[in-house]
Amino acid sequence: MAKIPLAWAQLTREKMRLVIAIAGIGFADLLMFIQFGFRDALFESSTTFHSQLKGDIFITSTQSTALIAMKSFPQRRLYQALSFNGVTGISPVYLGFGLWKNPAPDKNNTRQLMVIGFDPAHPIFEMPEVKNNLDKIKISDVVLFDRASRPEFGPVAEYFNQGKPVETEIDNRRVTVEGLFTLGASFGADGNIITSDLNFMRIFHSRRSKGLIDVGIVHLQPGTDVKAVIEKMRANLPQDVTIASKEEFIAFERKYWEESTAIGFIFTLGAAMGFIVGIVIVYQILYTDVNDHLPEYATLKAMGYKDGYFLSVVFQEALILAILGYLPGLGISVVLYNLARTATTLPLYMTLTKVITVFAMTTIMCSVSGAIAVRKLQAADPADIF
Repeated sequence: MAKIPLAWAQLTREKMRLVIAIAGIGFADLLMFIQFGFRDALFESSTTFHSQLKGDIFITSTQSTALIAMKSFPQRRLYQALSFNGVTGISPVYLGFGLWKNPAPDKNNTRQLMVIGFDPAHPIFEMPEVKNNLDKIKISDVVLFDRASRPEFGPVAEYFNQGKPVETEIDNRRVTVEGLFTLGASFGADGNIITSDLNFMRIFHSRRSKGLIDVGIVHLQPGTDVKAVIEKMRANLPQDVTIASKEEFIAFERKYWEESTAIGFIFTLGAAMGFIVGIVIVYQILYTDVNDHLPEYATLKAMGYKDGYFLSVVFQEALILAILGYLPGLGISVVLYNLARTATTLPLYMTLTKVITVFAMTTIMCSVSGAIAVRKLQAADPADIF
């Protein structure tokens, strides 16, 4: 007797039960996809800024915990870094949050966004749109606007692309948008603008003191041993700053969102709950199937079929359910990813890693359910059944 046709026949005998099983597994997969999607979007959006920075070593205050909670430190620490062999330049970075006024004539609402300031003579971004507009932000009260910011900030990109002047206020200071770039919203900042260090100080003149920066970027000669320079800086610079490579700088931000906030934990917990829900659903289906066909299985057992044969049949049923439930879950998840990305501007994308991870979890989920369900069959005695 062929095992796969037998497994398929067992599943399709009760078509409504099969449909319910597929729907249940698809829902479990959908839940895992959504949770993994938002978790990855959280990590990616929170480190996009870091990834776009151009530099080899990054200096921050030891009191800084994340991009949304930076503490300023003396700029002289950055100047002290110039004394180390291999250092070719430095770039101070200023970060702050200000209230942006919607420039639409019929709107007067404000919303907080992140303001990024740096010296145009020492560019810090890899983005061509920023590089090409360095001369513009040197002008007093000129900023560049992130077109990927949330729509609540107003039709800034639309006005700019139409050639309309875009003038508004941030923290009650009048500014003009003279360019666009793409960085993207995150869980910490709904929007971003970039300007010069002087304009940054003009915007936050009442809140910031000269000589204090939020991130210091150190540039090294090509071929320089980054780790060696970092170790020397850590040994010789005052202990009020943290010195990290670009990879460590990114990992530090990711760790904050993953371990120091409830958001990362909630998304991981949600995926685990989807996995557990799937196990329960598949177990109920397979257990009921085994129980309904127990006389047939007992007959085969009396004829000499071993437990391994029945185990393989149940596991094949589990694999078939995994595939049939996974495909609609994947399709619906892709649609929801697109809808959520449009609504939130977060980087929600279906990746090969997610596809493989969720399919593997679905297979394990169904296999575990099958292993639990088949225990009733293994314990069955043909004499008791008849």
